[in-house]
Amino acid sequence: MTTLVLLRHGETLLTPERRLSGSGGSNPGLSPEGRRQAQAAADALARRGGIDAVVTSPMRRCAETARAAAARLGLGVRAEPDLREADFGAWEGLTFAEVRARHPEDLDAWLASSEHRPTGGGETMQEVTRRVAAVRDGLLSRHAGATVLVVSHVGPLRTLIRLALQAPPHTLFRLDLGAASLTTLTYTPSGTATLHTLNDTHHLPTAP
Repeated sequence: MTTLVLLRHGETLLTPERRLSGSGGSNPGLSPEGRRQAQAAADALARRGGIDAVVTSPMRRCAETARAAAARLGLGVRAEPDLREADFGAWEGLTFAEVRARHPEDLDAWLASSEHRPTGGGETMQEVTRRVAAVRDGLLSRHAGATVLVVSHVGPLRTLIRLALQAPPHTLFRLDLGAASLTTLTYTPSGTATLHTLNDTHHLPTAP
């Protein structure tokens, strides 16, 4: 078995407001609460043990989260550019309510079809799926039989889970992944995937 432990980055100042923060946006780093969450996740992973490698989206919030984990695990970090969040075009920095108020037809089309782009460009979810699947295939090939920590964003991580479950594209919006949550997938040598844990946040501290 090859295991992927999926870690969503800790909070940024945009996370509590549920603002879209993709690869075309401001690229925020972790907030103070996000740094506490990243350290709590790192401690939980150290207690778990058995992690052989750490890969991350290069975006600041993920890189900071990955470095915290890697430091506790005594491992290096490799950036995978295709683990970055989707580019949300003109929706960057907005909440879904704000997008609906400004671009209702585009939002409805985007939610209905993985081939529709956000207003003003950006990526389709089909494009995100292709690059994330390519990263997954590379990890399964390079790290066969090992356990890899994958630090990324809600979009790419939801995509990995959806693909593991062989679920349709609209399932993406029915998966909740909290900041600094942990999810575990295993893969047989033939590529058959199993979801073991989803959105585990028991390790996170209560916010002060």
